[in-house]
This record gives sequence, structure tokens and C-alpha cells, in this order.
Amino acid sequence: MRTLTISLTPKQAARLQDAVDGGGYASNSEIVREALRLWEYREELRALELAQLRQAYDEGIASGEGQEIDRAAFLRALKAEHAERG
Repeated sequence: MRTLTISLTPKQAARLQDAVDGGGYASNSEIVREALRLWEYREELRALELAQLRQAYDEGIASGEGQEIDRAAFLRALKAEHAERG
């Protein structure tokens, strides 16, 4: 494994030490590795969400020009459809 030096605030260092002292982790390195795994997971989710947004945008553009609608009439139609379904 590669050794890496990082700087932490006193509060962060204390929280790491508390987690180790409390038995939740074997070492500070274990905590940092878990934090990096969580960060990588979040970045993967962010990339997937961005891909979905891009796809939705592309589909919206490909669907053609938008249309003006009367908001009140649209809501009335939705309510009537809901009432018909029961």
C-alpha cells in the first residue's frame, strides 16, 4: 500500500481517534479507506444521475416543439380522469 499524508482539522482528527478508541474501527487508515469507498460510490451515483438527466434532456429535445396549455383546463382534465378511475 502507498502511504499518504493528509491534513485534518483538530475536530476531524479527534473524531477519527474517538472512532478507533470506541472500537468501531481498527485504525485511522480503515476509516479513511471507508470514507473513500463512500465517496467513490457517491461519485458513481452522480455520474449515473447525470447520464439520466442528459438522456431525458435529449429525449425532450427530440420530442419536438413545446405546446402552450391552459393550466386550469389541464388540471380540470386530470381531475375528471381521476374521478372516472374512482
